[in-house]
Amino acid sequence: MPYVEAWSEKYKNDGLVVIGVHTPEFAFEKDPANVAKALTDLKITYPVAIDSNYAIWKAFNNEYWPAHYFIDANGEIRYHHFGEGKYDESEEVIQQLLREKNSNLKTGGLVQVTASGSQAAPDFEDAASHETYVGYSRQQNYASPQKIRQDGPQAYTAPARLTVNQWGLTGNWDVSGEHAALDAAPGRVIFRFHARDLHLVLGPGKNGKPVHFRVRLDGTAPGEDHGVDTDEQGVGVVKEYRLYQLIRQKGKVEDRTFEIEFLDPGVQAFAFTFG
Repeated sequence: MPYVEAWSEKYKNDGLVVIGVHTPEFAFEKDPANVAKALTDLKITYPVAIDSNYAIWKAFNNEYWPAHYFIDANGEIRYHHFGEGKYDESEEVIQQLLREKNSNLKTGGLVQVTASGSQAAPDFEDAASHETYVGYSRQQNYASPQKIRQDGPQAYTAPARLTVNQWGLTGNWDVSGEHAALDAAPGRVIFRFHARDLHLVLGPGKNGKPVHFRVRLDGTAPGEDHGVDTDEQGVGVVKEYRLYQLIRQKGKVEDRTFEIEFLDPGVQAFAFTFG
């Protein structure tokens, strides 16, 4: 998104029109108030269509978040790119299409983007962990000894051992198709991962009350490896539905065990992402 915002600002007077499409993955993302707050928090200035019924998604036969489509002045899709990366190549396509309308266009090189937090550039070259869903509909690599009870409360215990990309629950959780909700505190989620950054999509629960948590990395406070949503002691709080950056390692990337303990009930955990 920092690149798209930079392109929109740089080329808006040269004929570029940027339109975002928000196609939700989870139910809370369909709430226009949540979307509006996210746009403000992310400092997005271009218009964004809310595609809750997947009409635009289906019209483009799209299958990816994110997906970029580059459309010329005649309405023809000339280029597309799925996923992160290839930012310079994408901007060169923008410049090419703008020059087709104005051969005298002076583009002044490519944008230079520096982003922080969850928008910081990922390190995909050393990331062996990938998006993992906590809800049972798309659940993979779950390793707690108890079988997931669908749409009902159950007590869970930690796996005896985790290999990379396996994860488990402890405490009393109610697991639905898209998330797990903590019925009674405390409760934990444990994940064995290999990546520089670890993020988790979280929400405060139906009553909206803040949920305090504590993060551990290999059993200890994360220290300088904490993310923007935790401190060096691993302490943080869930106040809204969004993606939380919990770990950003400063040193060598290797297999690590992540643990988040929620100290208040009600939290909803949706999906892990890595970078």
